[in-house]
Amino acid sequence: MEWMAYLLMAAAGLLGAGMTLWGGYYLVTALMSWRKPMDYGRHPATTRFAVLVAARNEELVIGGLINSLLAQEYPPELYDVWVIPNNCTDHTAQAARSCGARVMECTVPVKCKGDVMRFAYRQLRDRGYDAFCVFDADNVADPRFLQEMNNAYRAGARAAQGYRDSKNPFDSAVSGCYSIYYWMMDRFHNQGKAGLNLSAMLGGTGFMVSAAAFERMGGWCTRSISEDIEMSAQCALAGVPIAWVPKAVTYDEQPLTFRESVKQRRRWTSGTLQVAADYLPVLGRSLAERPAPAVFDMGATMLIPPYQAAALVGMAVTALAAGFVHPGAFSPVLCLGYIAGNLLIAVLGATLSAMLVLTVENKWDRRLLPALALYWLFLLSWIPITVGCLFKKTTVWEEIRHTCNAAGPRQQKLKRRNQVLAP
Repeated sequence: MEWMAYLLMAAAGLLGAGMTLWGGYYLVTALMSWRKPMDYGRHPATTRFAVLVAARNEELVIGGLINSLLAQEYPPELYDVWVIPNNCTDHTAQAARSCGARVMECTVPVKCKGDVMRFAYRQLRDRGYDAFCVFDADNVADPRFLQEMNNAYRAGARAAQGYRDSKNPFDSAVSGCYSIYYWMMDRFHNQGKAGLNLSAMLGGTGFMVSAAAFERMGGWCTRSISEDIEMSAQCALAGVPIAWVPKAVTYDEQPLTFRESVKQRRRWTSGTLQVAADYLPVLGRSLAERPAPAVFDMGATMLIPPYQAAALVGMAVTALAAGFVHPGAFSPVLCLGYIAGNLLIAVLGATLSAMLVLTVENKWDRRLLPALALYWLFLLSWIPITVGCLFKKTTVWEEIRHTCNAAGPRQQKLKRRNQVLAP
């Protein structure tokens, strides 16, 4: 038994050291989020945008997005809204046309969102657009989204991620947990990376990539079910920094049920693992040939699912090691006590970090209390999802039905103001 105790202690020490280094890196990132974001200034509207929306059975919500895009505080002659319906069994295309968008029927087989976007980019690449903005059909865009992206583009940004806010944070505890998670990513990840002069992470929606950057990367060539992290990796390899533009706000609809949440997060995790398998060797070779902070950071981001699995293994190994109060005697009580103590620390850490982000992002609302109480469970549930994906990955994109037609807070405020001013 003694050799087992020493082996477990050594393994626990190695795992703990590795996780501490990785966690410490992200702690530094979070601390750097207190640096003031870059001010891109105010520039005349000159950037010509193609706004792309891949849509699959989004008849119920597509109108809200199109209305918000056509109401942008940006010259209408400088942008076009393109909706690309694919695999639809409803009237998404008709709804998009009736709202004033241009519709491009997708004529290629589609297995993931990247297939749709690659098709659209090839149709539009020679039409003189300076940059492409991407939205999900269930989004609502802040009225100044395009103007803020124009400011970033005129200041030199060739890829940029905007602030991903929530359209329905109070609809359920699950949608509230998602909202807290995205506010945390906005603040502690993207703003922290900006504070370190590193790239933000493309988040699947509410982002901009210039035509010049696409040409540098060989066009839109993502093929995984997580096209956002794959394109982030391509930007890092091509030397295209991803700017953080927090004033360009998108309101995203969040899942309402835990079942939908698991399905979505399985897809995210499977896609991250798929991209990691394809790109980590390439990132490693790039680092060996020409060390670059953005490439290293991208590699660290792709290690998030393995880190989650390692956290579970590390806790189990350390708990077993803690059970050996003496090298020759094992105590189940000490082992279970260690696990309970670590779970308590995780619950407190998740709750306090959620409270912190609600404070610094000015998002406190009593309707978020159920989400705040369950946020620790939302995060911990990611560990079994990750472990499951290590053995069986999701390989096909499955739709999540969207039904929320609520506008973003700023649109609601403007609507109320117009109602008051109306004669």
